[in-house]
Amino acid sequence: MGLKGFAEGGIASIVAGCSTHPMDLIKVRMQLQGETIVPNPAIQTLRPALASQTAAAAAPTAMHLPPPPPRVGPISVGIRIFKTEGVSALFAGVSATVLRQTLYSTTRMGLYDILKQNWSDPSSGNMPLVRKIAAGLIAGGIGAAVGNPADVAMVRMQADGRLPIAQRRNYKSVVDAITQMSKQEGVTSLWRGSSLTVNRAMIVTASQLASYDQIKETILEKGLMKDGLGTHVTASFAAGFVAAVASNPVDVIKTRVMNMVVEPGAAPPYAGALDCAVKTVRAEGPMALYKGFIPTISRQGPFTVVLFVTLEQVRKIFKDL
Repeated sequence: MGLKGFAEGGIASIVAGCSTHPMDLIKVRMQLQGETIVPNPAIQTLRPALASQTAAAAAPTAMHLPPPPPRVGPISVGIRIFKTEGVSALFAGVSATVLRQTLYSTTRMGLYDILKQNWSDPSSGNMPLVRKIAAGLIAGGIGAAVGNPADVAMVRMQADGRLPIAQRRNYKSVVDAITQMSKQEGVTSLWRGSSLTVNRAMIVTASQLASYDQIKETILEKGLMKDGLGTHVTASFAAGFVAAVASNPVDVIKTRVMNMVVEPGAAPPYAGALDCAVKTVRAEGPMALYKGFIPTISRQGPFTVVLFVTLEQVRKIFKDL
């Protein structure tokens, strides 16, 4: 039963990940918007006491500061990617998505299934909400630790097209990405941002799997729907919304830490997750932590629907095996 849970979860996760990959790529590009904007040090360090004395000299300089690039929505980002990089760019990093789902989602879905079997009430077959959340936290954390290298590779491959041509990494596949990172930046680079990945995965798994099970049980107990496609779609879309709201801030920070370029001999742009969060909020405001939320929910909703609908169908197929 345990191995069956891993297989069922893995198949469903790969199908869901590949089918919603373009929205995930658009989300990553939106989360990186505004990251390179830095204040002009000459103006930022000007003391108020000297402002009146140098106003005339500083005014022309201040007037010619380049404005920050406009923040665009997911449709505009998608169209821009299509026009400048081609339709295939919307599937950049899909090999990393397959590997990530194989490692991360297979592990988390399988472990959650095992914990669910062991922690459920024998008489009703249901598990209390607190235990569902605990099972999600444990399964998500372990799954993320296993799949972090593929996660780093996926983020970099998805973000590569936004860099100047001279700075692009041009990874040929997820294997090439992992190999190059290991050689150029060390094996530890494969676990860059792992604490964020683990935190996000714990939040996503606990909110996604626990809410799906809880909502599905409530619908069936109250007789609102029968156990079929309608119930699965309703419960899974609601679970996707809960997961998106809970995980987006951590996801933004994770994306930026994983994508940062560390020059040899120079200090990294971010000292860690907390430093990245502080710099992001100071430079772009607190709502920057919800950048990419529309594509996140646009991806998380369909992803969760495809995930659980596929999972339910795969379970029917595997039922007699």
